Amino acid sequence: MESGSRSMHRLTATIIWPILFLFLIHAAHCFYLPGVAPEDFQKGDPLKVKVNKLTSIKTQLPYSYYSLPFCPPEKIVDSAENLGEVLRGDRIENSPYVFKMREPHMCTVLCRITLDAKTAKLFKEKIDDEYRVNMILDNLPLVVPIRRLDQDSSTVYQLGYHVGLKGQYSGSKEEKYFIHNHLAFTVKYHRDPQTDSARIVGFEVKPYSIKHEYEGKWNEKSRLTTCDPHNKRTVVNSNTPQEVEAKKEIIFTYDVEYQESDVKWASRWDAYLLMNDDQIHWFSIVNSLMIVLFLSGMVAMIMLRTLYRDISRYNELETQEEAQEETGWKLVHGDVFRPPSNSDLLCVYVGTGVQFLGMVLVTMIFAVFGFLSPSNRGGLMTAMLLLWVFMGIFAGYASARLYKMFKGAEWKKLAFRTACMFPGIVFAIFFVLNAIIWGQKSSGAVPFGTMFALVLMWFGISVPLVFVGGYVGFKKPAIEDPVKTNKIPRQIPEQAWYMNPTFSILIGGILPFGAVFIELFFILTSIWLNQFYYIFGFLFLVFIILLITCAEITIVLCYFQLCSEDYLWWWRSYLTSGSSALYLFLYATFYFFTKLEITKLVSGLLYFGYMLIASYAFFVLTGTIGFYACFWFTRLIYSSVKID
Repeated sequence: MESGSRSMHRLTATIIWPILFLFLIHAAHCFYLPGVAPEDFQKGDPLKVKVNKLTSIKTQLPYSYYSLPFCPPEKIVDSAENLGEVLRGDRIENSPYVFKMREPHMCTVLCRITLDAKTAKLFKEKIDDEYRVNMILDNLPLVVPIRRLDQDSSTVYQLGYHVGLKGQYSGSKEEKYFIHNHLAFTVKYHRDPQTDSARIVGFEVKPYSIKHEYEGKWNEKSRLTTCDPHNKRTVVNSNTPQEVEAKKEIIFTYDVEYQESDVKWASRWDAYLLMNDDQIHWFSIVNSLMIVLFLSGMVAMIMLRTLYRDISRYNELETQEEAQEETGWKLVHGDVFRPPSNSDLLCVYVGTGVQFLGMVLVTMIFAVFGFLSPSNRGGLMTAMLLLWVFMGIFAGYASARLYKMFKGAEWKKLAFRTACMFPGIVFAIFFVLNAIIWGQKSSGAVPFGTMFALVLMWFGISVPLVFVGGYVGFKKPAIEDPVKTNKIPRQIPEQAWYMNPTFSILIGGILPFGAVFIELFFILTSIWLNQFYYIFGFLFLVFIILLITCAEITIVLCYFQLCSEDYLWWWRSYLTSGSSALYLFLYATFYFFTKLEITKLVSGLLYFGYMLIASYAFFVLTGTIGFYACFWFTRLIYSSVKID
């Protein structure tokens, strides 16, 4: 019977493994990163122009393209979107624009509409709020080239074109609304001379507002007198702009020209990513890193020399009288590992911080290697969500290990709190913000199906993984303290004003915030001013510096605290580095009033709601780093001295 079973196993292995291997080879052959695989086009091949959301840095509320009465195709088809794109408010749909590779078109009429009072009001509102129209061609976003006269005529690119503009006729004080109804597209391509195929390397537009005219009554064969390809008459300015008023007709037209470019396909995103003054950006980051590295080196040197002297002195004490006369951190050895108040909550926060640390670290590594580049829309957010879910196993493990050290017994209750507390608070804030966005009928509102998928990921994957990690962590032997804890707590002497917990905690958060201060400006700019963030290499360096700074400042303040015979270090170590989140939120408030032009209450609520979530996450991350640094530090120093 056993030999028959073995034969069956061999047969199964012989059949299944080759099939699995072939499947993996096929999958590897078919797999490519979105936005990374190049596509070759022959002359005359159709190009799919897709429309994306309407965006505004004044309202921060995205809307779908067809929420305005633009010219629709025969049938509107939604493109498949990943989780990150949906959460970002992307709504990618097909368009009526007809492009054929290397076949220019002049003054193609898209459609003609007559505005009523409602549609005119819609256009005016979007023009007032400076909304931009976003389009995509071969995964490249549409940009408007703007020549800057102040910097050697360099060209900068702005994502999307404005729906319209406000202005006045000469001699009139009345402000009018004008719509950009003529688009002059430029498609740049890189041609392969051997195959004559081409790859798209640029997608630009120059928008114009022009009141089109024609002879007689309008029909499908009507020819425009303001823009006629037969007479080589093209739109070159907006001298006779198209007003937005009820009962006015608007004719939408477009040109397409093709320009051969020396830019290769692999470098086509360079122009999009170099939108800012990158020299200032780089100099600021390097300057910040050098300052923080210098401070960290000084702190580490002082700590090592002082600690070495303390340990040598304590170990040289010979008589009991000398030991009694001695003061400092050795005196509190019998209380330093006493479990803190609300130890369960501390375990939950430490476990959540470990989950966050794992997510951020892996995300950074993927981003540095280019897997989460801007060409992969929504990839960064999708990766972060998935990694958060799967890092739940480490959260459960870390919280259970600490919980068992504190002599806890109800690990299941702890695992449930670890799995639900932080995500529950964030989800509650997110749900309220989403309801506000939904009330504004914005495409940024997360659909019910996506919300359900998020809850399913949370309770279907993350919660079970936290329980698995908790079970494994609790089954392991408890971490033993290097010294015994006294039964009766020692009285803490009166502390100097500068060792006051509140003051000490607030001081401790300044240096970690200083480590990310410069980079934070660029991150906020990319999020709220609709720009690309791409220098993940520098961000990774800043993150490493943040880890070092959080650890070192917490260790220094913990050392001073123990020297003043205050042994309540557990929570203070977490709050010391975690207080940097308070400075982050204060800086976000400063950024809101100095850099953004948000005037609407709803947009302000969204900004502060999302920045509150970001600050809370930063608190959990930095607090956990500080806690583990102090945990390692206290165990190290108390295991290095002879305790009678």
